[in-house]
Amino acid sequence: MNVPLYEKIWMWAAGGIIAAFIAIVLVTGVGGALQPPSHVETIDPTQVFKDPRFAHPAVTVDANGATVVAFGMMYGFTPAEIRVPAGKRVTFRMTSTDVTHGFLIVGTNANTMLVPGYVSQFTTVFQRPGEYLIVCNEYCGLGHHLMSAKLIVEEAKP
Repeated sequence: MNVPLYEKIWMWAAGGIIAAFIAIVLVTGVGGALQPPSHVETIDPTQVFKDPRFAHPAVTVDANGATVVAFGMMYGFTPAEIRVPAGKRVTFRMTSTDVTHGFLIVGTNANTMLVPGYVSQFTTVFQRPGEYLIVCNEYCGLGHHLMSAKLIVEEAKP
């Protein structure tokens, strides 16, 4: 059987692309497994309410920005209303008391998972004042659709 040259070129190109995809998956899978996160902070999920880091969930504001200490549990976030200044760095430190929850501030790039036994932390800046909806974007049980909170970004005070 005589296969035209252009058909051979397309077959070799398709095979090369498949080989490249397999190589990329293997390299990133093995490379990622060999380099775990550099800082992993753990917590006993049954002791979140007693742990000094989370016993009093609140927002602390200083000259540099704000730190939000919060946690998720079936089916809500504590605190349910978070107030932070606009244009300042806001660091979120959160965990879960029961199952894996998602933490998404709708309309922003703030998104993380709250995994029992681990402390999640990220920092972001909210430029626009306003009210933002916080939702759980990781299915956590029958009341998942009711799990929400509110973020209020306030104008920075002079």
